[in-house]
Amino acid sequence: MVITIASGKGGTGKTTVGVNMAVSLDKAVRFLDCDVEEPNAHLFLKPVIGERTTVNTFVPEIDFTRCNYCGKCGEICQFNAIAVLKDYVLTFPELCHSCRGCLFVCPEKAVLESKRELGVIEQGRAGQVEFIHGRLRIGEAMSPPLIRKVKERIVREQVNIVDAPPGTSCPVIAALKGADFALLVTEPTPFGLNDLILAVEAVRALKMPLGAVLNRAGNGDSGVQSYLARENIPLLLEIPMDRKIAEAYSRGQMIVDVMPEWKEKFKGLYQKIEGIVNRQGNI
Repeated sequence: MVITIASGKGGTGKTTVGVNMAVSLDKAVRFLDCDVEEPNAHLFLKPVIGERTTVNTFVPEIDFTRCNYCGKCGEICQFNAIAVLKDYVLTFPELCHSCRGCLFVCPEKAVLESKRELGVIEQGRAGQVEFIHGRLRIGEAMSPPLIRKVKERIVREQVNIVDAPPGTSCPVIAALKGADFALLVTEPTPFGLNDLILAVEAVRALKMPLGAVLNRAGNGDSGVQSYLARENIPLLLEIPMDRKIAEAYSRGQMIVDVMPEWKEKFKGLYQKIEGIVNRQGNI
């Protein structure tokens, strides 16, 4: 099963929920941190990294001995990564989305395969948790290609917990696609509610089952609970606003490290998700 943990905004506690659930299960778990622009799950799981792989992506290179400047490569590129002039072709690798359209339409085979570095994928282990995360290269604008590469390491025969980037833009959709369940983490504030609504709309567009976790419960208003009840979205767990939890987070500790009784609660969270997915026949 693949569970993707997402939120409409940053700082709601996605990683907190993900790492605590991962270490609470008495089975093999793969944790994939797809927040490649700012991964932080490793700060809590503290894995021993055993593998580091550089990830590259396609960018076009022009063979001017073959090019006749017909302009077809520039016409097919929807991202303006190629500009064909009278006697020269400009390429802009940072704009390229690696679709390879230019490669296929060039009648002279003048477009060659080149590459640029997207970032790295690191893989290791923390106890029973197989840990994988991506680190986007500094200055790289597009994270979805690296997110997709991280997700290639999903093993369907195991439990896979995917920590998505915050928000509802392209990187989040890349992390959500193919998941069996979307777990949305929110907080009881007007901002939390607003961004939760956006996240719910994104998940529903992908037609997958979803549930919610309310973090810092008791510290705001009841708007989130009312919305979830109206939309028939199950509230699967509430994590209270607790100084002990906040202090543990600031030290890079998990909730289950300082409050072992929470291990059963996170295990129960997984069991609720498993029940929903089984009832809907997704796995």
